[in-house]
Amino acid sequence: MNLYTKGLLLIAVPGAIELALLGAVFNTQAQTAQAAQWVTGSAQILYRASSVMGPLLSEAARVRTALVTGDASFVGGNEVWPDLTGKLAQLDQLVADSPQQRQRVRDMREAVDGYHAHADAVAQALRNKRDVTALVATEREDVPASIAVFRDRLDAFNAAESGLDAARLAALSENRQRQQSTLIAAIVGSMLIWAITALVVARHFGRRIAVLTGNAERLGNGQPLAEPLPGRDEIAALDAVLHQTGARLRLAGREHATLKARLQARAAELAIVNEELRQGTQDNEMFIYSVSHDLRSPLVNLQGFSKELQVSWDDLRATVESAKLPEHERQRLAAVLDGDVRESLRFLRTAVTRAAAIIEALLSISRAGRREYHPQRVSVGRAVARVVDALQGAVRERAAVVTMRELPPAWGDPGAIEQIFSNLVANALNYLDPARPGRIEIGALESDASDGRGVILPLASRTRTYYVRDNGLGIPAAYMPKVFRAFQRLHGDIAKGEGIGLALVRRIAERHGGRVWVESTEGVGSTFFVALPEQPARNV
Repeated sequence: MNLYTKGLLLIAVPGAIELALLGAVFNTQAQTAQAAQWVTGSAQILYRASSVMGPLLSEAARVRTALVTGDASFVGGNEVWPDLTGKLAQLDQLVADSPQQRQRVRDMREAVDGYHAHADAVAQALRNKRDVTALVATEREDVPASIAVFRDRLDAFNAAESGLDAARLAALSENRQRQQSTLIAAIVGSMLIWAITALVVARHFGRRIAVLTGNAERLGNGQPLAEPLPGRDEIAALDAVLHQTGARLRLAGREHATLKARLQARAAELAIVNEELRQGTQDNEMFIYSVSHDLRSPLVNLQGFSKELQVSWDDLRATVESAKLPEHERQRLAAVLDGDVRESLRFLRTAVTRAAAIIEALLSISRAGRREYHPQRVSVGRAVARVVDALQGAVRERAAVVTMRELPPAWGDPGAIEQIFSNLVANALNYLDPARPGRIEIGALESDASDGRGVILPLASRTRTYYVRDNGLGIPAAYMPKVFRAFQRLHGDIAKGEGIGLALVRRIAERHGGRVWVESTEGVGSTFFVALPEQPARNV
């Protein structure tokens, strides 16, 4: 049985008993009200009956006086008899449920009607000056008998009604006592019913809820739960859910311990790999530095020897020109000197210059990885302003328009952050489209909720994303994965350089705990994004 059904029963059973008690109270109240109404009716009947005798006796006294004095004016007017008739009619209505009383009322009405006729005869005789000796005799003999009949019937009527009134008063008192007893019993019964209901709720529901609450607390504290509650109600269902949750939590705890052990093992492995990677990166940087440094001396020698060969070639060429050789010998030597030897010297100088530039680029990358940073809060706006001022010559040469938006501060090394924007702005200038006016915009995103590609960044990163947007040549989609690699140049015929500027930007951004990416459309332009920390970054 579920809680809803139990609740309905707890409400319905006491409610039904309450209704029965209320019905008993209302019944006794109705009986008492009926008895009170009967007592009131009896009192009204007695009052009406007491008001009938007086007018009749007064009228009889006036008739006797008229007969003695012979003056018809003593006889009452016609208004006395309608009043008596009306009062008797009211009495007849009030005792309509008692045939004996109604018969007495009819007898009283007949006696009044007879005496009314006698009074009219006396009045008529006195007005006509007739002999009233016979009427006087009648008044002395018959009429008092009529009034006596009226009095007897009225006394019998009052006696019967008084007895009935006494019985009704006794019934009213009994009903009132019963009503009071019933009301007290209803109140006491109602209190007992709700006390029993409260006891049932406390012993049944209260105990079960206490067990359920205790199991919930034990579940929260990680302690073993009590035995499951019996029954099929919602409390038992909740207790079963708690036991199931406890079993799942124990299973999850064991799985968590296993996963934690695995995670610790993976973390140890990752620490070893990171250490190996760091050592490898350091070894690579040292190797690049060593190789670059060691190659500079041979390159310097090659540059010197190439210059000496060039001087020797010039001397040899001048000697051949000044010598008086046969024409065919001179032309043959000139062809050798101006052809193969000159071209070989040019290739040698170009190769040496290229090798020197590559070595210098390698040294730049190595220095970027080994440079010691001094992080602080950097005014990016001021750093970018210095970069734009330094590149004003290139800006004027390309007739470009550079727009700076509001640039909030970042956390990092001032020189390194300035180098980032220097490379990005210089890259944008180098690859502007000569066919249209160049426009470069430098700004910051309003929010760092995403990294510019729809990827939501964690709030703990606290980064600020800046961008450098241009309307230049753009980058083909196939070349996008190679943009930030060293020595990768897309438009080598347009801009000079070794292709390490964007690689340096990525290296510096990563060392600051940030990142860099690009969005580009070929023929439309490119936008380079760089995310830098607002708070101190790790491993800087």
